[in-house]
Amino acid sequence: MPFLLAILGVLGAAGFWWYRMKAMNEAAREVADVVGRVQGNIRRKKLRKQAALSPLTAIDDPVVAAATLITAIVAEQGPVLPQREAVIREVISQIASSQKNTDEAVVYAKWAAAQIDDTTIVIDKLAPFLRERLDPHERDDLLRMLSRVAKGGEQSLKIADQRMLRLRQKLGFEVN
Repeated sequence: MPFLLAILGVLGAAGFWWYRMKAMNEAAREVADVVGRVQGNIRRKKLRKQAALSPLTAIDDPVVAAATLITAIVAEQGPVLPQREAVIREVISQIASSQKNTDEAVVYAKWAAAQIDDTTIVIDKLAPFLRERLDPHERDDLLRMLSRVAKGGEQSLKIADQRMLRLRQKLGFEVN
């Protein structure tokens, strides 16, 4: 009888430890799954951010950059309606070399602005590009162009002071 109790005790201990190991294995698997999901989310977020920037990284012309910047800031207030687009075309035609360049710049600007949700990204990416390629007078003209587009169209838009301040700062103007 004591021999049978010893065997049952050993089997019970083995069963207990087998169950504990199985539970620990499942817990380790769950932790690995959570870590994998977190790493996947981080990778997807990074890819989304890169994809969001891709329309901006393709810009190598200051006219297209100016059109995209103006369109993105104006589009933040709502869709760019035909009357507002006409004002954008008028403003861009003053700096573009031809009507074809104006059309290309405005079409690309509308597409790029629609692809990017955050206007801050557009400002952060394009303003330094424009600062490098424009002299201070041309940068000031860019701000006046933005103001004309905001005032033109069916109704005047109020561009957020925060956006203008950030744009002025990124363009290299002194900001108080």
